Order: sequence, then C-alpha cells, then structure tokens
Amino acid sequence: MRLNLQEPITELGHKVYDLHLLMTIVCGVIFVAVFGVMFWSVFVHRKSAGHKAATFHESTTVEILWTIVPVFILLGMAWPATKTILAMRDTSNPDITIKATGYQWKWGYDYLKGAGEGISFTSNLSTPQPQIRNEAAKGTDYLLEVDNELVVPVGKKVRILTTANDVIHAWWVPALAVKQDAIPGFIRDTWFRAEKTGTFRGQCAELCGKDHGYMPIVVKVVTEEEYAAWTEKKKAEQAAAADDPNKMYTVEELAPRGEKIFAANCAACHQANGQGLPPAFPALDGSKVVLGPQDGQIDVLLHGRQGTAMASFKHMSDTDIAAVITYTRNSWSNKTGEVVQPSDIKMARE
Repeated sequence: MRLNLQEPITELGHKVYDLHLLMTIVCGVIFVAVFGVMFWSVFVHRKSAGHKAATFHESTTVEILWTIVPVFILLGMAWPATKTILAMRDTSNPDITIKATGYQWKWGYDYLKGAGEGISFTSNLSTPQPQIRNEAAKGTDYLLEVDNELVVPVGKKVRILTTANDVIHAWWVPALAVKQDAIPGFIRDTWFRAEKTGTFRGQCAELCGKDHGYMPIVVKVVTEEEYAAWTEKKKAEQAAAADDPNKMYTVEELAPRGEKIFAANCAACHQANGQGLPPAFPALDGSKVVLGPQDGQIDVLLHGRQGTAMASFKHMSDTDIAAVITYTRNSWSNKTGEVVQPSDIKMARE
C-alpha cells in the first residue's frame, strides 16, 4: 500500500507534492527535537536518579530564542507555500475554459472557450445499482465512474469555473492538484495543465446531501488530435439531438424518454416503482402533486422545494422536463393520459 498523495500529472501538482513533503519533514524534525529533549530531560532528571526539583525564574534569553526561532521556521515554510498558492490562483490566459456546475447529485459541464466551445453535457455516476446494493461484485472503479467524462487535451491550460445550482459542492481531482468549492450564486475558478494523457478520477469534496458519495469526477486527458475528433463528434451529437421547441409530442414519444431521465435523476429517492421512501422522499404513485394540476408539478421541477431534498431541475431542457413529468403522470397507477409539452415548460420559465 502506498501511503501518500496521488502521483501528480501537472507542474502545479508536483509543486504541491514537494511542498507537502517539505512540510512533513520540517514538522517531523521539530517533533523529534522537541519530544527528544523533553523525554531526555524527564529521564535524566528523574527523582529516582537523585535529582531534586530546581527553583528558577524566567530567562529573557530563552524566551527571545523560542520566539525568534519559530518565526524564522514559519517564514521559511511560508515562502514556498505562498509561491505555490499564488501559482494555483493564476488562471490568466487559459487555452480552454470550462464551467463545472454542481447539482444534487451530478456535474454539468459547459465548454466556454477553446475548440470545444458550445459543448454542454451532464456527468452522472454510472456504477450499476446492483453493485451499490451489494447484489453484485464491485467494479475496479466502483463509485468513481461516469457516463460522460470531462475531456481535455494534454499540454493545454484549462481554466475551470465552478458554481452550483443548489447547495455547496467542491470539484476535486487529486492528480491534477485541483480542489475548488462550487457555491450557488458565485463563480470561483481554478486551473490545471496535464502533462500526460490518461484518465484521472476525483469526487465532490463537500458534504452536499444524501448522495454526496455518488457524484464522482472523471477527467480524460487525450492528445490534441483525439481532442479535435472528440469535439467534432460531440458537436455533431448535440446538433442531432437538438429538440424542435415547437414540436407537439404524444405520450408514446415522451414517456420512454422520461423513463430514462427518471431512472438517472429521480429513482434514487422516489424509487423505480414510484413508491418513494416516506417521509423523506414521498411516493409519486398516487401523489396529489403528480395527479393534480400540471402547473404545480412543473413548478416543483423548476424550483424544487425549500426545506426538503427536492432540488431544482431547471438546468434540464424544456423537452426533458416535459418528458419526465409526462412519464410520472402516466406510470404505475397514474393513468392520466395527459401530455406536458415543452412549450408548457418554456411558458412556466418565462
């Protein structure tokens, strides 16, 4: 077992690694020196060896020394620490800028600058539920695998803007020496420049609710050629998947899409059978909200409910929200036959 930090793959990561090692050595030397002198004094001057307690007053020289020496030690430690912290805060002149938004409980990514500008997607935990419920053997990357990885090119400075949609999260990838809080209503930033290709994993590092342990971060570093191919493919997929905002859907068109969205975002709390886990997570099967006026359910999806675990899902597209509401109103014992259209969601937003 290797008891240390993860092997860094960025220049900044190496600085953090070396700084950690330096501070550990300094603290270790101080520990050995202080406790060595203390235990030596106790042993040599013990009563059983014939020593008697001495009576003496303060020594100005000693007090000056034990004030000045620690000051110089702290200054010596502060100099490299300050240089590293300043380097961590220098997010100027990035090649790529990506916004990472924390949601309960997943990450959303928006490429704002660089070759991938315009690409947006969410990244969800992809570990199968049977593994989580101990019904199947754990995979190699248990709870550290996602359906959509954050892809960046090697050797490029990547600026990460962090924010959150609901509560405080934290974007943390140890190998990149990156850890930045994501706070609702604020934009924080950090950066990294990967020196080699590979897949690097992290997690949300802020206790953010029930599924805090289920929102991993996976960064895939690729060559520039692979990145160019990925961005082209991703943009083509987004264009193909773009919804017609004026299309009128049927239940048969929206419900299957809503079922997939429900499984990825809602089933953990409300359960696949719609029975929920009362009282914290109410049942949707037979729910007064689901069977009531559409406006009420749309409002819950868009704004969440304060004081409960129900978060806002306004980051989803109008069609996705319409699909999941249509699914819940026509599943289990809920057989309303009603269809919520994307235009209804758009109107509610406005």
